[in-house]
Amino acid sequence: MKIGYRTLKTAVGAALAIAIAQLIGLHNFASAGIIVILCVQVTKKRSLETARARFAACVVAIGFAALFFAIFGYHPWTIGLLLLLFIPVTVRLKINEGIATSSVIILHLYAAKDITWGLVANEILLVAVGIGVALLMNMYMPSVERQLKEHQRTVEDLFRIILKEIVRYLRTNELDWDGKELPLAAETLDKAKKLAMRHADNQLWRNEDEYVRYFRMRERQLEIIEHMLPLVTSLVYTVEQRMMIADFIDELSDAIHPGNTADRFLRRLAEMREQFKAMPLPKTREQFEERAALFHLVRELERYLIIKSEFHPGNERKPQRLKA
Repeated sequence: MKIGYRTLKTAVGAALAIAIAQLIGLHNFASAGIIVILCVQVTKKRSLETARARFAACVVAIGFAALFFAIFGYHPWTIGLLLLLFIPVTVRLKINEGIATSSVIILHLYAAKDITWGLVANEILLVAVGIGVALLMNMYMPSVERQLKEHQRTVEDLFRIILKEIVRYLRTNELDWDGKELPLAAETLDKAKKLAMRHADNQLWRNEDEYVRYFRMRERQLEIIEHMLPLVTSLVYTVEQRMMIADFIDELSDAIHPGNTADRFLRRLAEMREQFKAMPLPKTREQFEERAALFHLVRELERYLIIKSEFHPGNERKPQRLKA
């Protein structure tokens, strides 16, 4: 049986919160453990958001309880009426995650049959201890950096294979590739993005993690590759421009990595486009259609590279689009 880190943190945190609440002489001290169980989350940012919502909801709940019990008395139906109005208010205030914690506090006040300032202070301290210990437990989050780098390598390897298959078809017209790398790349990117978001939510002082941007960039590039494939397979004739594009994609596939080589390849692509213009015009309809498909393929390659270039905010210039 494997015990996860979140389970371990919850167990240790609950015991610690109960011990602290009991040590400082709070009534209903066991409830501090319940609050910890409810507050331990999967990320630091999520933990802070939940803590804020739960504390605010508990303060609102105490106000509701004091008002309702004073007007209607301590009856079971009073609790029902209280919750009937309290829950929509928490939803409206966007603190509905604190409903469960607040309900515990409401029941404490109901059981006491007399709301005093001392009792209110006791409940607020109880919530503060539970939330505080939960936040303390959530300050440790295991690093997922190694897994993210592994996903990064996997995605880049899959991209390399896909581009090499495109090169092979352009050079030989052979089409025996089953394309399994395409759905595998999409699946890996989906997993990687979720993990990257979790990693970003554990960086309290950054809005977005670089890994999130990286995997989103690769996802957009994969869409471009999927657009390129029908263009590639529509090509029939082995012409000089086709071989030039094959050589370009071959070199591009060998340069797939997190760094920025896109600007260099964009310049190369612009030069190749000018070379195409200097070549003799097609003489038949088939040659014209082939040339048009090749120009479209160059456009898709340009889009692919611009996406990578924009990923690096340190670029001194915006990538220039090729002239029509």
